[in-house]
Amino acid sequence: MNQLTFELAGKRLELLRELVPKVTTVGLIADPQASSHDEQMRDFQQAAIKLGLRTVVVDGRDVDSAFATFDSQTVDAIFLMASVYFYNVIDKVVLLAARNNIPVSYQSREFTVAGGLMSYGVDFADVYRQLGVYAGKILHGEKPADLPVLQPTKFELMINLKTAAALGLIVPPTLLATADEVIE
Repeated sequence: MNQLTFELAGKRLELLRELVPKVTTVGLIADPQASSHDEQMRDFQQAAIKLGLRTVVVDGRDVDSAFATFDSQTVDAIFLMASVYFYNVIDKVVLLAARNNIPVSYQSREFTVAGGLMSYGVDFADVYRQLGVYAGKILHGEKPADLPVLQPTKFELMINLKTAAALGLIVPPTLLATADEVIE
């Protein structure tokens, strides 16, 4: 199943800009070792150009150094690349974002639940449900090669209002209305 991690860059940047309308420079915490690194970089850069944003890209394998670079480059907001690696440092990334008083867009709900500002990505509960249906079909005799390739059909936007308030951000009512979950 394709998780559309890099295809969502444009939508994530649009949502970030809606929440932080004065953003002119966005930092990307990248993971050069991620299998989809090149595709994510391309899509992020294309989306940033389309929105008229200046970008600063850093290697996120050293999160402390990444945030120091963003501080020196006067980055208005940060975009965290979708990567398995970043799940290992969720708490550190969220802590540094809070300490540096900078809004960050994350790829999945775990970051927002941990105190991150916002996330937009694939609804993995729905993906797992689809995979269960697929497995059921196979267990009932269907050949895997005969089954269609599935793509996620449900995406979720989460916003952490406590974090928004701590950053001095007012979440637009239209964004709140479209959010799948709001943490208060």
